[in-house]
Amino acid sequence: MDRIVIFEHLGIALAIGLLIGTERGWHEREAAEGQRVAGIRTFALAGLLGGLIGLASVELSESFAGLSFAGFTALVVASHWLSSSQSKAELGITTEVALLLTFALGLLSSLGYPLIAAASAVVVTILLGLKSVLHAWLDRLTGDELHAAMKFLLISVVMLPLLPNEGYGPWQAFNPHLAWWMVVLVSGISFIGYFAIKLAGPRRGIMATSLLGGLVSSTAVTLSMSRHAAARHYAPRLLAGGILAACGVMFPRALIEATAINPELLASLAAPLITMTLTTLFGAVWLWHSTPKGEELTEPRSLPNPFELGTALKFGLLLSTIMVLASGAREWFGDYGLYALAFAAGLGDVDALTLSTAKLSLDGLALETARNAILIAIVTNSTVKVLLACFIGTIAVGMRAALVILLASSLGLAALLV
Repeated sequence: MDRIVIFEHLGIALAIGLLIGTERGWHEREAAEGQRVAGIRTFALAGLLGGLIGLASVELSESFAGLSFAGFTALVVASHWLSSSQSKAELGITTEVALLLTFALGLLSSLGYPLIAAASAVVVTILLGLKSVLHAWLDRLTGDELHAAMKFLLISVVMLPLLPNEGYGPWQAFNPHLAWWMVVLVSGISFIGYFAIKLAGPRRGIMATSLLGGLVSSTAVTLSMSRHAAARHYAPRLLAGGILAACGVMFPRALIEATAINPELLASLAAPLITMTLTTLFGAVWLWHSTPKGEELTEPRSLPNPFELGTALKFGLLLSTIMVLASGAREWFGDYGLYALAFAAGLGDVDALTLSTAKLSLDGLALETARNAILIAIVTNSTVKVLLACFIGTIAVGMRAALVILLASSLGLAALLV
């Protein structure tokens, strides 16, 4: 190994020790001399020692590094045992674990992974410094929230990867992986919205959830807001504003998706979609500001269950049905059924139709036809959101959203004609 590279790796190992040691030294700055488990010098020496042993193990064998780490671990354990036996107070092991990590990262740096070691050291230092924040967060976490998080991890991390990602049934239209992904998506948006509202309050939390959720699925956001409306958790104006905010994000998202596939679609789609975006977001902001402060909650109550699997399952079933119907429209009507397909696809979501139509426009489909199909899907999907708000939520929420969406669609059509 080149000498310059060797010194670089050793320098990174030393810097890792200094970085973690600085945080630990600051954390224990009020402890008297001799009462600290390890300070900045000890951490710096541990990182450098790990780097030197890593270099030696390259020349000797990998087992040398393992034995050295075991010996260093025994030294740290013995030090902790002696400190705890001399002190009546119960001692934690955070600093000891950080010391072992420093040694291991020093090893990793000199074994040829300096970037991974340096990045890990930064993460370790941040985690050590977030003690008060993490403990405060745990103190506010309820049992229901913890159980909901475990259930969400079960359906997303465990169950989703196990489902086959291929078509079944008529026209191979039913995709179990995609259907369950929508279940995870709806549940995830509701979950994020729950904590956003809890941390930021109803007024800011609902709008933050809608804007962020609209980047993924505005239909899922609408479903979540409609469920809140049906349970009368929040003021109708606030929920209608959230639905409109999600819709307002959907329009530029579709524009970006289409033009990313075929930039020539920008000229025909920009005017109507930008007009609809500005109109819808203006309506969302107006409803948000017009909700009197202190009246965000329709009545004092605790937050709803953060994990509503039943609602998400119904949405996944609805999406699966629409997937089959959309494929049937294409099979029955051929290329001339593109508008019918756009209408059917718009009943569920606009992303798949937007991307596929933009791809067809590269293969000979007229730009005007592609533009019309995308706009049909978008207007249909916006109408579906109004119906969801009316029938799953309340008329008060649905009509407020309907008025703004109708205005936005009319202005978008006017911009298209001009």
